[in-house]
Amino acid sequence: MIREDVRNVAIIAHVDHGKTTLVDELLKQSGVFRENQEVAERVMDSGDLERERGITILSKNTAVTYKGVKINIVDTPGHADFGGEVERVLKMVNGVILVVDAFEGPMPQTRFVLSKALELNLDVVVCINKVDRPEARPEEVVDEVLDLLLELDASEKQLDCPFVFASARDGWAVKDLSDERVNMRPLLDTILESVPAPQGDPEAPLQLLVSTIDYNEYVGRIGVGKIDNGQLRVNQEVVIVNHHAPEKKLKVKVSSLFEFDGLSKVPVTEANVGSIVAVSGIQGIHIGDTLCDPLAPAPIPFQKISEPTIAMHFLVNDSPFAGQEGKYVTSRHLRDRLMRELNTDVSLRVEETDSPDNFKVSGRGELHLSILIETMRREGYEFAVSKAEVIYKRSADGRLLEPMERVYVDVPDEFSGTVIEKLSLRKGELSNMRPFGEGRTRLEFMIPSRGLIGYRDEFMTDTKGTGIMNQLFDGYASYKGDIHYRSNGSLIAFETGEAVTYGLFNAQERGLLFIGPGERVYAGMVVGQTGKAEDIEVNVCKKKQLTNTRASGSDDALKLTPAKIMSLEQCMQFIDTDELLEVTPTHLRIRKRILDPTLRKRDMIRRRNS
Repeated sequence: MIREDVRNVAIIAHVDHGKTTLVDELLKQSGVFRENQEVAERVMDSGDLERERGITILSKNTAVTYKGVKINIVDTPGHADFGGEVERVLKMVNGVILVVDAFEGPMPQTRFVLSKALELNLDVVVCINKVDRPEARPEEVVDEVLDLLLELDASEKQLDCPFVFASARDGWAVKDLSDERVNMRPLLDTILESVPAPQGDPEAPLQLLVSTIDYNEYVGRIGVGKIDNGQLRVNQEVVIVNHHAPEKKLKVKVSSLFEFDGLSKVPVTEANVGSIVAVSGIQGIHIGDTLCDPLAPAPIPFQKISEPTIAMHFLVNDSPFAGQEGKYVTSRHLRDRLMRELNTDVSLRVEETDSPDNFKVSGRGELHLSILIETMRREGYEFAVSKAEVIYKRSADGRLLEPMERVYVDVPDEFSGTVIEKLSLRKGELSNMRPFGEGRTRLEFMIPSRGLIGYRDEFMTDTKGTGIMNQLFDGYASYKGDIHYRSNGSLIAFETGEAVTYGLFNAQERGLLFIGPGERVYAGMVVGQTGKAEDIEVNVCKKKQLTNTRASGSDDALKLTPAKIMSLEQCMQFIDTDELLEVTPTHLRIRKRILDPTLRKRDMIRRRNS
């Protein structure tokens, strides 16, 4: 049976090429919103962090109806750290819309998401977006996309894919650049013409592969997937099986069933082949599970999600200010929250360690983990995290292997020398260099993942905010040797108290401060960075003695250099292996692991000698 009244399509692209804005316009022009309804920009990015950062973190399902056909649309993340989201949702669809920026052309993540779509033999519609940009070069980008398809061994049908030109921001799409620019109908028409309708046997036993897990405090886990065969009804008894876990056989009853319509889930009593549905009320449902007829349990094959490459330790906060700012501060709180994150994030790993107060959390990159830290912080959690470290492996012959990244850098010509020098010091190997646009150079490096830890902030400073850097995991290779991460030591608070102008004025001669007057500090807390390699202790709480003879107004001459206020990512990049980042709902504090200066020096001597 072919469901001609349904199309299932995913929108895939590199980060910031306009996927979510495109979905917004499709929703608006298909009549999902009332004419007088106020609609926020990037309506699909429902999370606060997604809106603030302008990135999609979790894939979202929506649906529009056009010419009597229901088009189920999945908006996927574009950032490499959330590639696990893209990998799994492609199993739900029959075709993809590949969105490519009309100036930037195919980028690293374009290659990654397109290769995943081609592996699954999905049909491709290419949408060249942002053709209204002054520097747009749509014809050249079409050739670059075709070159990429050839490079990725696309089939003849995939090479013959249709191209649509659009400006998602202005709400129009055209099949030819000379056509009149009115609305998004040409794109919707192309989806109906080029994306195949889902097929399946409605009389066969039920098969539904769970590709996404949503979570709700009231109903628990919600499995989202496409019905490949059979029909699904409310109160139907099904069995859960898994291709990668043959021993799993769990009999359950479907208590509620939903289909997607616009931005909402609509309750239905039954669903047929080709429908993307959400199933709730089933405990123990996981991504990759197949819901089957109990009389014919046949799991659908599901590719394993790529393994994490980077890890951090999440610890219970034990600083002198512990428990004063957070709502959830104990190891039980921390453990429960991390385990709950596993309900929806397939790319994350959480391992318990020898200490009940310490959890090893592994993810796909620094951004992946920083999003989790920021989310927990906003929820009222208080904890500490260690420096991010890569996950090593051993080869069959015992060699140490480390994760490698392919890095693409676009910079103005005058900064290319600095970037090459800095990345070479971090064991990066320049593999390609070519002009890109007017006055810019595109560089391509192979570099160990650990070489990029802490580099992004330095990169933005070196290129004066004009550089663009993208990275893509490229597998494991032999260990490339030691990398020296930080050339500056830390300014460490000497005593607990409140920072005052006089103490800060004396301290700023030693380096760059991270705090201002009135800030509470404790002994062992990092309050700045030095201009030299070694750590220096400073007393930022020191006040001027009242007995000192001084001229009237002499204190007015104490001028402080403005403190460097660091974001979460900057703090994560700054901390060294002997430091921790204390995270609370109101503060980010860098501190030494060992607060006592004597014990700290003994530990440093012991590590040097070992």
